[in-house]
Amino acid sequence: MAMAFKMATTGMRVTDECTSSYMEMKWKKIHRYIIFKIEEKSRKVTVDKVGGAGESYHDLAASLPVDDCRYAVFDFDFVTVDNCRKSKIFFIAWLVQFTFIPLLIQDTTKGKTGIS
Repeated sequence: MAMAFKMATTGMRVTDECTSSYMEMKWKKIHRYIIFKIEEKSRKVTVDKVGGAGESYHDLAASLPVDDCRYAVFDFDFVTVDNCRKSKIFFIAWLVQFTFIPLLIQDTTKGKTGIS
C-alpha cells in the first residue's frame, strides 16, 4: 500500500522516521509508544523517543518532558468481556501549561501519520 505524506497547509513536515516508526508500532508491534517532537526552526515533526514492546503507559508518562510539549501515540492492549485480546492506538497531546501550539499542527500530525 503506497502512502503519500505531503506537506500540509501549515508548512509542517513529518519525517520518514515518524511514518516508519508508526507503521512498525501498528503492524509489527515493535513499539509500545512513540513520542513526537516539533522542531520549530526546521518546521518538522520528528521522533523524540520510542518505547519498546515491553514498556508501559507509566514509562511513556515518565518520558514526557515537564517543560515542553510533545505528541505521542500509545498502543494499549486489553481483554474484552468476551475474553478477546484487543489493541487500540491512542493519540496523546502533551501540552505544558502556558505553552501554545495551534491545534492545526495536531491535525496535520495525525493526518500525516495515518492516525485517525
